[in-house]
Amino acid sequence: MAAGAGSGSSPARPYELVVFGASGFTGQFVVEEVARASSGGDLRGRWAVAGRSREKLRAVLERAAERLGKAALVTEVAVLLCDVGDPGSLAAVAKQTRLVLNCVGPYRFFGEPVVQACVENGASCIDISGEPQFLEGMYLKYNEKAAEKGVYVIGSCGFDSIPADMGVLYTRDKLKGTLTAVESFLTVKSGPEGACIHDGTWKSAVYGLADQDNLKMLRKKIGYAPVPVVGAKLKRRGLVFYNREFKEYSIPFMGSDVSVVKRSQRYLHTELQETPVQYGAYVNIGGLGSVIKLMFAGILFLLLVKFSFGRKLLTKYPEFFSAGRFTKKGPTQKQMDGTSFTMTFFGEGYSEGQDCQNGKPNVKICTEVKGPEPGYVATPIAMVQAAVSLLEDAACLPKKGGVYSPGAAFSKTKLIDRLNKRGVEFSVIHKSEV
Repeated sequence: MAAGAGSGSSPARPYELVVFGASGFTGQFVVEEVARASSGGDLRGRWAVAGRSREKLRAVLERAAERLGKAALVTEVAVLLCDVGDPGSLAAVAKQTRLVLNCVGPYRFFGEPVVQACVENGASCIDISGEPQFLEGMYLKYNEKAAEKGVYVIGSCGFDSIPADMGVLYTRDKLKGTLTAVESFLTVKSGPEGACIHDGTWKSAVYGLADQDNLKMLRKKIGYAPVPVVGAKLKRRGLVFYNREFKEYSIPFMGSDVSVVKRSQRYLHTELQETPVQYGAYVNIGGLGSVIKLMFAGILFLLLVKFSFGRKLLTKYPEFFSAGRFTKKGPTQKQMDGTSFTMTFFGEGYSEGQDCQNGKPNVKICTEVKGPEPGYVATPIAMVQAAVSLLEDAACLPKKGGVYSPGAAFSKTKLIDRLNKRGVEFSVIHKSEV
């Protein structure tokens, strides 16, 4: 059995999981969600928080204890000190746990030492990175080592990209027949207080876009097997288009969803001989006024991101350059309470017995993943339920360890059921035969 899998911690590994970067902006919400899972019985065994400052880590536990009405948290949860710049301290933490939840981003700068420490010391690792270059770079460097050690390194287990990756698999499983293509449309609704995102995500976007050329080189180095197109080819849409279904304008989704889904589909096709699904991701942005504002902001962003002084400006003044969407403080509790997301999937395919390679698709399906505020409510739920699936559904994980995308790792587990119970809900809207 894989070192990171199976049930129950051992004396050598006293903790089921450790939240690393627990006192960071996102980390504090992950701690709260782990505490919920632990007290609700989803997560068995002891857990710990880790980071650089004992005071800050204690403060996060105190905040979680107060919010959940569980005073015992402060004494029950261990505090471990480690620093991403000190490999020895990371190794010491990895040796004590079966799983590390890594909340320290941007991952392109701080992610690899954690992956390395986990793989070398027999712990599994889950992160919430939306940075394709980091995710695929870790696959290139650590996939074989993780397989040897029997541990699982699973990236993008937050809002990037569990709703998209698992949503495509859910849509496929609900269609009677063979699903061959899906498009998703994301709608984020905010209340009277508006919505905003912490600038850690902004920084990841700035450095990610600046580095597109290196991502192409990395993919060449990996030498991915091409994924065959089955069924009618999915057409790519324009940069901005009017969406009749939603009666508003849509643009391609700039996050990691498309690359993550592609990795999952490639794995499921090559390893399990499942029919690969083509995928396109879009986001609904509203009326014409929103389009014009976004175009100006986008052009300015793309001009500045190419130069180091431009990147400095962008990272120094996120609020200004993102028209208030990204802030150094992050959203308030009221803003988070008033925000929710819906990701709608439109799928097409071929009914049972139909030849996918000839003729037009003859079945359609529409599904939905709905949930609370994406960045700091849905992301911790997704990350923690992925952790519970890794620890509890061990028999359903891929047979060997390695670096996986969520769909590849969790397609046979109960992750979707677990998410449904925690308020990230998957449902079928309608199905039809053409």
